[in-house]
Amino acid sequence: MHTTTNPFMTLPQKSGAPLCIQNNTAVPLASYRLAVKDLFHIAGLPTSAGTPDWLSSHPLPLARSPVVTDLIQHGARFVGKTLTDELAYSLNGQNKHYGTPENPAAPDRLPGGSSSGSATAVSLNLADIGLGTDTGGSIRVPASYQGLFGLRPTHGEISTDHMVALAPSFDTVGVMTRDLTTLENTVAVLLPHLHDTETLPLSLVTNLTDSCGHREAILQWHETQASLHPELFMPTCELTTEAWQTGETFRVIQGHEIWQQHGHWLSNNRPDIASDIQLRLNSCAALTSHEVNEAKQRREAFNAWFSEVVSNRILVMPTTPGISPLLSTPAESLAGYRNQLLSLTSLAGLSGCPQLHLPLFSLNNAPCGLSLLGPRGSDRQLLKIARTLLSGKQQ
Repeated sequence: MHTTTNPFMTLPQKSGAPLCIQNNTAVPLASYRLAVKDLFHIAGLPTSAGTPDWLSSHPLPLARSPVVTDLIQHGARFVGKTLTDELAYSLNGQNKHYGTPENPAAPDRLPGGSSSGSATAVSLNLADIGLGTDTGGSIRVPASYQGLFGLRPTHGEISTDHMVALAPSFDTVGVMTRDLTTLENTVAVLLPHLHDTETLPLSLVTNLTDSCGHREAILQWHETQASLHPELFMPTCELTTEAWQTGETFRVIQGHEIWQQHGHWLSNNRPDIASDIQLRLNSCAALTSHEVNEAKQRREAFNAWFSEVVSNRILVMPTTPGISPLLSTPAESLAGYRNQLLSLTSLAGLSGCPQLHLPLFSLNNAPCGLSLLGPRGSDRQLLKIARTLLSGKQQ
């Protein structure tokens, strides 16, 4: 697959719709440029969902995503729709049809997906707000790979109307930015009803940290921050999730919902899909009702346990197993790495909890970081804590 320095699918001048507020500097997002993942509908602009076959088999949207409308009404200026993996069903950031957006922070490595174009637009300073979706990690992973701030919000708190769904019980609308202030301002617009008054203590998840490639950086950061802000930290913890097979549980339920959403279209149109994504789609089609029912039971049991775990703490954990894989990584190795990714990203996916990625570290000249994962509805608390932790740094 070829890489591209252009993360955009569609530029705004092709639409007659008003996509910015003229001459109004009083609105909170007035100085921000907005890049929108090519899953969100904007009246008069095509939505391809990363594949030409979707584009050719669907009419131009007649309505606009309420999230896009909300951001524009608060002053953001739409600068274009951005590349995504096909049907948003990948964490790599690759696209066989339109090209793989480059990773400006590590040009020889994957950009992360599926919100790859929005991430790259922000990294290249072509946009200030990268609007994307996160089902299995599609905000958190590109944010980690490209050194950005990224928030997967509490599931259901931000509207997913007028966008191409993937797996609705996991789909969320998320944001990536270069700095914390832009993220805070954007989230204040998208989640005005949530509050940051309560502050839960932080607990480092040691077993997840021990298994990641930037373990030493996280441990050193934790030691420093616990010394600077002892009031914010509680003892470390371990999460033993094997009983619920969280990665596999996520894979099965997601696959079932994907086939419910897109199975009819896929069967009738037989689109040209990248081989790795097609293999996963074939697995979706082959899932049995027994597999799905068992996975749903495991999810219910996991959520009952996990809601108790995060009821009195915010988890500190690696966002990804390490830095982004090289562009030259063989497909079979990426498939195995995807399973490692899902073992981390599925915790927020299954539970619906918010997760905030902080771009704190660099390893082998490539970005990485850690996440704060809190109980449902704690989105703005996570940002408030991040503000404290990053005091003294460029934000």
